[in-house]
Amino acid sequence: DSDSSSISSSSSDSEQEEVHCLMANKPSDDEVFDFSNTEFTREDLINALNEMVHEYRKLSQTFEEVKAENNGLKNSSVEPSTAQLGEIDNLQAELSKLKSENESLRLRSYELKSENERLNLVISSWTQSSVSKQAA
Repeated sequence: DSDSSSISSSSSDSEQEEVHCLMANKPSDDEVFDFSNTEFTREDLINALNEMVHEYRKLSQTFEEVKAENNGLKNSSVEPSTAQLGEIDNLQAELSKLKSENESLRLRSYELKSENERLNLVISSWTQSSVSKQAA
């Protein structure tokens, strides 16, 4: 008999530690439910069970909300909306326009650089001509 009571006690201690650990891991400092206390009333047990059911429902609802949000994010990233497609088209058209304008400005810059070099040669020629005339 003493062997079976020690095994039962050992099993009960193990369960007690497990329950205590699970409840102690809660982020709040709520009272840890002491299952070794034999003075529980039926009402205490019903209240504890109701609190666990309420907490389970809250967690289940939160889980479903997060799951729905994740699915929504997956779907929105996989299939762009019509508005997003329109915005992409507008941005691509604007990019094409800017590339064309950039190329036009590049050509104009090249033309101005060439004109500047030509004018520098003319001024240099005039300066040399003027110096030659003054020396003579």
